[in-house]
This record gives sequence, structure tokens and C-alpha cells, in this order.
Amino acid sequence: MLAISAISTLVALVFAGFAISHVLERFVMHGLDDRLDAQVSVVARAVRPDGTLDRARVVDLAGFDTPGSGWAWQAVGPAGRWTSDGALPEAAALPGPDTALPRPPLAGRPPALPEIDDRQPRPGETRDRSGQRLHSRTSTLASRAGPVTITAIGPRRIVEAPLREAMIPLLGSLALLGIGLGLATLVQLRIGFRPLRDLRTSLVAVRGGSARHVPDDQPGELRPLVVELNALIDQNAAGLAHARQHVANLAHGLKTPLAALSLKLAEANASDDLRDMVDQIDSRVRHHLGRARADAAGSGARARTAIAPAIGDLTDVLRRIHAERPLSVDITVPAEIVMAIDPQDLDEMVGNLLDNAWRHARARISVIAVIEGPLVSLAIADDGDGLNNAVIDQAMMPGRRLDERGDGHGFGLSITRELAELNGGGLTLGRSSELGGLSAMLTLPIQA
Repeated sequence: MLAISAISTLVALVFAGFAISHVLERFVMHGLDDRLDAQVSVVARAVRPDGTLDRARVVDLAGFDTPGSGWAWQAVGPAGRWTSDGALPEAAALPGPDTALPRPPLAGRPPALPEIDDRQPRPGETRDRSGQRLHSRTSTLASRAGPVTITAIGPRRIVEAPLREAMIPLLGSLALLGIGLGLATLVQLRIGFRPLRDLRTSLVAVRGGSARHVPDDQPGELRPLVVELNALIDQNAAGLAHARQHVANLAHGLKTPLAALSLKLAEANASDDLRDMVDQIDSRVRHHLGRARADAAGSGARARTAIAPAIGDLTDVLRRIHAERPLSVDITVPAEIVMAIDPQDLDEMVGNLLDNAWRHARARISVIAVIEGPLVSLAIADDGDGLNNAVIDQAMMPGRRLDERGDGHGFGLSITRELAELNGGGLTLGRSSELGGLSAMLTLPIQA
């Protein structure tokens, strides 16, 4: 918009410059024409009916009597040629006796005199031998002997000099006007786009969990967009609530079997490890049930989860689970990053990605978190074989396993992507430029 406005303003100013210069030229030229027409009129009044010129009645106006001034006049007719007291400029190309006269009429027929309009002399342009531009005005009179052509010339520099003096400040004024218009356009665009910047700030607040909807007190042009955005937010919230309800139903269905299993383990004096595992499952079930109750109660506030401690705890757990595969894990996660996401959801997503990396890495795993505006980009990469672009999309399909070795059901990546999207983020897979294996990029909203 700024470029279009600048180009349009430039074109308008150039057009205005040409138009104003043309008007000024016509105005100044009108003064030169009046002066030449006055001399032509003086000479015309001295022409006798027989086509001769009464030189005593001719008065040379100021300039016409000065040799070399560029001002001159001449009268050419059948009876001869008369010039001003000042010498005519050389090679001025004024009409001569041969060129000004029409062909002689046929014998026995009266000469055909042209129709004359002394009020409208004809303009003309010529140059002298030195190249100086001259402006002329020519009028033709009828006499008994034939037409008499009267021409007055003057130097065009008297028009060009004031025109040049007038155009310099005019062009400066147009340049200042263009700068002013450009600044006004820039200010107008900044003020006009301010509602969009405010809208972006509101969306950041919604993504960060500090607001539920985008405020609808927007300009009329943006109000339909805000309505659609709020509808999309409500739709995503409904999808997240629907998914959590399914999880809550599943957790509720597992609650009774888990309680029975816990009693059986207690009766059988089972090992502490088995009891701990059952307790962990029970805590997860209780967590999902509690969250479902909170959603049903209308609590829309998002939880605050520090990402660095969560990744540290998950890494410690995976080191014990995959004790037979000791790997080097490089973690670069700022401690101050707090995400607008439930801790259980974060553990579910990051745990799936770290577990996949642990299974396929040769010796190294890299975990890097970077803040990018309202989002946190968490990259988990390994130095394994990776995946080519042809099968990356298949890896995201629910129940699809590209590696049949070991246990697993092929739902980890699809669940991670679904949870990320429900929480306002996303998941992408690619090849790590540093380690060469698979790189999983998880984006999640940061806590405002």
C-alpha cells in the first residue's frame, strides 16, 4: 500500500508539474504575443490602399528599434519589402517577397485576395543563425495590389527566463508537497493498521491463556473477522473438551479395575515396583477425572507448566526405562519458560517424542527450546537413521508403525500432534541438520 501510494503521488506530482508549467508558459507567452501583435497592428495601420507602406506613420515599439535585440518586424507585399529600424536577425526565416506572394492571377481576371482576420495573427517559431529561438506573429492585409504580409518577431528567451525562474520554486514546492504527502500516508497507514496490531495482541493473549476470546469492540471492517476468530476459538475449545471427555470416560472405566488390581497386589504381597506402577496409573486416572470435573465446572483458565523441570524428570525416567541404551542427552531449555498447557498433556507429548528418540538414536539426543513470539518451539532430535520425506506423513497416521521392532502400537505421534493442535500448537517432523537423524519440532503456546 505504501509503494502504491508513493507511485501514485509521484505520478500525480509529475502530471501537476507539467500541467502548471504549461499554464505558466501560456500565460507568459500571452504577454509576448500581445507585444508582437501591438507592433503588427502599428505597421498594419501604415499600409496604404495601394499596398505600399507609409514609413513615417510606423512607430517602432520599445526593443524593435535596437539592432541585435532580437526584436524586429517586416512588411512584404507586391510593392516591396520594409523592415524595422533594427537590423533583422540573420537567417530568421521570415517570409520574403517570393514566398509570401501567391501565384500571379490569370490575365483578365482580378486578383483573388485571401480572407483576412487581423484580430487573430498567426503564431510561428524560427531560429536565427546563432541558434536563438524566435517567436513570431504574422498577419495578412488585403490591398488593391495584392496581399501584404506583416510579421513581428521577438526573442523567446524573455518567455523562457521567467518561466525557468517560476519553475524552480514550483518544483521545490511540489517536492515538499510530495514529502508531506508521503509522511501523511505513512502516518495514515500506521494509524489505519493499529487495530490489526491490537488484534494480534489479543490473539497472543488468547493463545497464552490470559483471555478466552478476542474483544469484539473492533472497527466495523474487522468485526466480521473477530466473530470468525472467536467462533474458531470456541470450536477448538469444544474439540479439546470433547477429547478430554473421552479420556475421562476411559479413565472412569479403568478406575474400578485398577482398584481391584491394587487390592489383589496388596493381598499377594506384590513387590513395591508393581505397586508403584499401579499407583502411577491410578494417579493418571484421577488426574483426567479431576480435569474433566474442572471443565464441567466451567474453569477456562489454563495451567502453568515450567518446561525445564518436566523435561528433566522425563529424561530421568527414560534413562531407567532404557537402561540398556545409555545415551548422551543435551538439554538446552531456559528455566524461565513457562507454558500455557496442562502438565499431564506436556508429559504425554514430550514423553512420546523422547521415547521415540531414545529408541532410534545411536549415541546422542538433543533437546532445544526457543521462544518465538507467542510460541515455544521445542526441537527433539536424534542421530539415528531418520525418516525420508515420503514416509513422514505416514508416521503421523494413527496406528501406523514404520518400525516393527520392540513394543508399541503406533499412536504416540498422532496423539502428540492431536494434543499439540488442541492446545494451540503443532507438530512437524524433519531431518536434523545437526545430528542427521529425525527432528521433531513441537510448538506450544507460552504462558503470557
